[in-house]
Amino acid sequence: MAIEKWLAITAVGLYAMFAGEMISIYNFMINVPPDFEYAQMFSADPKLIQFVSIGVAPASILAAVSFIMTKQYGSKSIGGFIVIGGIIMLAGMSVCYTMLDQIEDKYLTDAVKIVPPLFMILSAPVIGTGIYLIKNIKKRPKKEFF
Repeated sequence: MAIEKWLAITAVGLYAMFAGEMISIYNFMINVPPDFEYAQMFSADPKLIQFVSIGVAPASILAAVSFIMTKQYGSKSIGGFIVIGGIIMLAGMSVCYTMLDQIEDKYLTDAVKIVPPLFMILSAPVIGTGIYLIKNIKKRPKKEFF
């Protein structure tokens, strides 16, 4: 497999990791034990920034690099991986969005409310670029001189 395919596979893994992290933090904010001392000073905003910076940001960069490497001739497999990554992000953020009603008011900040819809919207360009790669299939020349 070429490097661009491995980059797309890694992007799918990072999108899945981001969705899992977000679901886990939202689940934590719903099911906080009453005798848990850390819950009194817990703020989700730094964790959300951390999850974005170690999950979705590198995944988007890797997906963009694999897109740039294959956009001239297209690729069904790489486009499929990018579409799968976008669908995973969309599904994870929709699950988080449904959990918003169950979170206690003391944990609901603007970031907690905005992050799921924001990344649901941002999953559309990811899916679109994957579809572009799937549909943009051109025959490669026998020899590339430049």
